[in-house]
Order: sequence, then C-alpha cells, then structure tokens
Amino acid sequence: MPQLGETVAEGKITKWFKAAGDAVKPGDNLFEIETDKTSMEVPATSEGVLSEIRVREGDVVPVGAVVAVLSGAAPTATPASPARSAAVAPDKAPPTPQPTSAPAPARATPQAPVKLDPFREVRSPERNFGPARLAGGTVVTPLARRLAAESGIDLGAISPSGPRGRIVARDVEALLRSAPATTSRPASVKPAGSAEQIIALYEPGSFEEMPLDNMRRIIATRLIEAKQTIPHFYLTADAAIERLIEVREESNATAPKGEDGQPAFRLSLNDFVIKALAMALQRVPAANAVWAHDRILRFRHADVGVAVAIDGGLITPVIRKAESKTIIEISAEMKDLAARARARRLKPQEFQGGSSAVSNLGMYGVREFAAIINPPHATILAVGAGERRPIETADGFRFVTQMTVTLSCDHRVVDGALGAQLLAAFKSLIEHPVGLLI
Repeated sequence: MPQLGETVAEGKITKWFKAAGDAVKPGDNLFEIETDKTSMEVPATSEGVLSEIRVREGDVVPVGAVVAVLSGAAPTATPASPARSAAVAPDKAPPTPQPTSAPAPARATPQAPVKLDPFREVRSPERNFGPARLAGGTVVTPLARRLAAESGIDLGAISPSGPRGRIVARDVEALLRSAPATTSRPASVKPAGSAEQIIALYEPGSFEEMPLDNMRRIIATRLIEAKQTIPHFYLTADAAIERLIEVREESNATAPKGEDGQPAFRLSLNDFVIKALAMALQRVPAANAVWAHDRILRFRHADVGVAVAIDGGLITPVIRKAESKTIIEISAEMKDLAARARARRLKPQEFQGGSSAVSNLGMYGVREFAAIINPPHATILAVGAGERRPIETADGFRFVTQMTVTLSCDHRVVDGALGAQLLAAFKSLIEHPVGLLI
C-alpha cells in the first residue's frame, strides 16, 4: 500500500484489475486505492505473475502493507525468481480465493503475511514515498508517524534511536511508557461511553447506523487535532461588494463566445475572493506563512486552498501562485479541480500544501461563520453570503450590498495586528476590484 501524502496513514482497495495467476507487465494497473481525499490506480513496476492477493476489495489497510505478491517472471520466462512484495499487510487480512479460470502457479512453500516493518521505506510507482522528514531534518518512519498521530505525540519531542538517526516506532512507544500522563490524548477527545452504551440511549429502530468511511474518520481526526493544537482567534469584517458584482457581471457579459455560442468563461464571486486573498497575502507577507513546530515557514508565493464539498466530506484543492494568475485562469483551474475532486481523481500534490485557504458557504445562504484552520496553515478565510444591509450616512440611511468574512488565525504565527492587516488588505481589494484585474 503506497503512501499518497504525508498525512495519509491507510487506504482502501476498491478494485483489483488483475486476478491471482495473471501475468503482469510493467505499467499494467494492479489495483485502485481510495484514501480520504482521492482515488488512484497503482501500476506494476516489474514483470511477473500475480501469485497471491492478500487484501480483498473494500478492505482498509495501513500504508506499507503487503497487498499482493508478484512472483518470478512471466510464464514464458525461465524459472521464477523469489517472490517480491508488491507493496507491508495486516496479519489477519484473508487472501482472496483463487479463481477457477486461472490456476495459480505452484510455489515451493506458502508464504505467511509479512508484518509491517518500521525500517522499510515504502515506494510507489510514481515517486518514493519514504519516511517523512521533520523541519529539523530528522527522518520519521511511516509507522512511527502513525503511532505518534494516534497517541497525540509531538514528533519534535522524540529522541531518535533508529538507523541513521531516524525516529522509529519503538521511540514513540518508549515515550508513551515513560510519560503517559503528558503524552496520551486529553480526556476530552474520548467519547462519552462506548458505541454500545451510546446506542443503548436510544429506542431500537429509531435510527439507522451509518458506518464511518475512511474520509470521515480522517476528517474527524484532523479536526480534533486542529482544534486541540491550534490556538485559534477570529477577526470579522463586512466588505461592500456592489462594485465587485458590477465588475463580475460586466466581465461575464462581455466574455467572447465560442463556435457553440457558449461564453468562453463565467466568473464567480469566489474566483475574485481567491485572487483577493492571494494578493492580500503578498501585501502582508508575514501572514503568508505556516507553523512548522520549531520554526515558521514564510512563502514567496500565495498558494490558496479552496474548500470543495464532495460526497461524504470535503477536500481543499490548491491554486498555486494564485497572485500571479488572472481571474479567468483561476476560474478555469478551479472548475477543473472541483470536478476532479468530486470524482476523487485529484493527485496528492493538488490538495496538499498551500499557505492559506478559503471556505465559502455564501451560496448556501449562510450569513457568517468561522472556519477551522487546516494544519499546517496559519489562516483560513470564511466567506458568507452577500446581502442588502442598511448603513448610516450623513443624511440618514442607505442600503448597500455587503458580505461578512471571518479570518481564523493561528496565534502562534499570526498575531492580532497582523491578522487585522491581512483582513484589511483583503477588504480593500474586494471593495476596489479593478485592482484585481491589473
């Protein structure tokens, strides 16, 4: 099971393209993986026979698990070489029954499932998904990283004992044994009773049980982490958007039409919001940063994530170097990313990283809200619906169209004054939209 990003600890095999006994060539798709964010086909990197499938379709296994065994060479080749693991599998994962149409090649002795090896680097066909590297340069094995996340341990507080100064699983376990009171998760994250105790509170037949999928489990874990580890504070402002609406409507009305008579583009208010936040981050560069445990990373470009609702959760694809792109380019890229996000076809590099994010619920009629920061980001902008509101003038009152925006800030990176500067820069750009077009 390859690792599709540093925060991914497990994946679900949704489909096998090959059956046990099939000959496999480099480039042939073996199986399809689904994580909390995306689906991806995994091709073979060498030639041989798929002698054993150890993980069934629908099963979830940890990163680094052996899901199948590729043995020897193709049937026309010389005697088979020793079996090679196709990708480290749960001990109890039942093997898929051998199909009657394709007999499995004979093996000298049956192979037992291979246990997860914390020292083994996990590789995928596209890139080396090796152990993670902390900001200070210390390498962490995938198993150690997963154990630390499950136990709420800061990896920066662990002394490495593995080969070449790596943090391995035994280092995490040693810290848990030596200081359980400080390294275990706070009692607040523990559920009030077991699932059975909670179910017993309700009348049988009055509810339907919905099992958690991988996406919902990861979302729950990351949101708990975000709220417990990030010192949030919130800044709210009202931005007049009458001129922005006029610019958008004029831009769409004058868009060139193609041979089919359809306009070449149709800009949304969210496209302007993305551009405005990116430019604001450039005007206030100290806020264009993320928290990296023992340091702050400040970026040259504004890579803005945009929350997209998908079936069962949400995902945040990233518009790279948004400050240097036109609104038309941002609009086209966002439409493509959103469509592939809903189809779970985004690549990991398309939704990881970024320096800030936008979450817009205005289209649902939400007036205002505060969003939870997505680690390691230090800010996220929550955008509400535009509405007509009365404001006081020298002659009385008049109605203007405003939208309420709330900037959530990580106080470790962005202080109150700095967050206020960023929000003021964003508001100025929204209220004077011509600056977004230059």
